[in-house]
Amino acid sequence: MNLSISGRHLEVTPAIREYVLNKMARVSRHFDNVIVTQVMLSVERLKHTAEVTMRVRGKDIHCEANDDNLYSAIDLLADKIDRQVIKYKSKIQDHAHEPAKRQEVPAE
Repeated sequence: MNLSISGRHLEVTPAIREYVLNKMARVSRHFDNVIVTQVMLSVERLKHTAEVTMRVRGKDIHCEANDDNLYSAIDLLADKIDRQVIKYKSKIQDHAHEPAKRQEVPAE
């Protein structure tokens, strides 16, 4: 998984980078076909925002979380993206293993 972390009005320290890496590793345990992950952390007056755009085969998954604390926003973001990836994975598996529909011939 290719992961890029950037900050808007914020310097991404090694501690923040490590925290985001640990949280995003949880997603790769559920689904390992992630191509690119982009994380954007931003700080406004009293609102910390964490956004992620995850590119998987055939789809881009985007999540955003806001909180008073940056680490809490990252936790919320990890929970949201984890749920969306599990949902996407189950949709793919359901469609891939769907049995072929058979047409029944009426008995005479």
